[in-house]
Amino acid sequence: MILENSSGALFADDIFKNRNVFLSGASRGIGRAVALAFARYGANLYLVAKDAERLKKFSEELESIYTSRDASRVIRYRACDFSQLEEVEAMLEEAKQAMSFHIVVNNAGIYQTEALAGHSLASWRRLFDINLNAAMLIMSSLLPPMIERKSGRIINISSISGSKAEAWGSAYSAAKFALNGLTQAAALENARFGITINAVCPGWVLTDLAQEQIGSGEWQALNGLPADQSMELTKLSVPQERFLSADEIASTVLFLASDQAQGITGQAINICGGLSL
Repeated sequence: MILENSSGALFADDIFKNRNVFLSGASRGIGRAVALAFARYGANLYLVAKDAERLKKFSEELESIYTSRDASRVIRYRACDFSQLEEVEAMLEEAKQAMSFHIVVNNAGIYQTEALAGHSLASWRRLFDINLNAAMLIMSSLLPPMIERKSGRIINISSISGSKAEAWGSAYSAAKFALNGLTQAAALENARFGITINAVCPGWVLTDLAQEQIGSGEWQALNGLPADQSMELTKLSVPQERFLSADEIASTVLFLASDQAQGITGQAINICGGLSL
């Protein structure tokens, strides 16, 4: 269980009761861990992801676990392809009809291995739409009620590649640098309204996305890693010599979403086992 120590939970079980959370990229990896964490601590959830079947199954799992404890709990979901910005806009109109959000977590993202020389414009635009432009649309759409209420939390899931570029991932690094810049600008604009906006920047986290990247033959070849040692050598590149867990990222997201973090805004917080050093 995340956010617990030997004495028990670090937060009261109902710390996010009556708080409405919007979460993109919610069906697997970091998004799944974040959803479970917010549900564990009482939040209502609006979950969005591309894979409709996986999202439906996960939402039903959450409902069976958490709404049985509290009949007032609300868990809703909607499939959305974040590479189609018109679809993102339509999803947001539905989401705003469903809930007024106190907390927004932008987690949807993809990685692609591609050299800058001869880079495809289509793949560049697709990655930017998913990793940056969709987050901008979500923030732009969901900020006004927070401003009116004079409170809110936005957490953007970025990457250490947003401050330390990654070869063979120029589109990814550029989009994450931009997401960190967007986070800072939005934090400055909205600080006077009691809204905090931060980025969480993971390193290597043991998720399906990371394993797909490390297991890619093209990525291995470009980075000079033998296929049979790729996972082990990648792990050893981290000073702590381990992959982080998605729960560790979720714990930081929950802290930033809590009242205890009201003085933290405009920050890009690395959670990477020392990899950014």
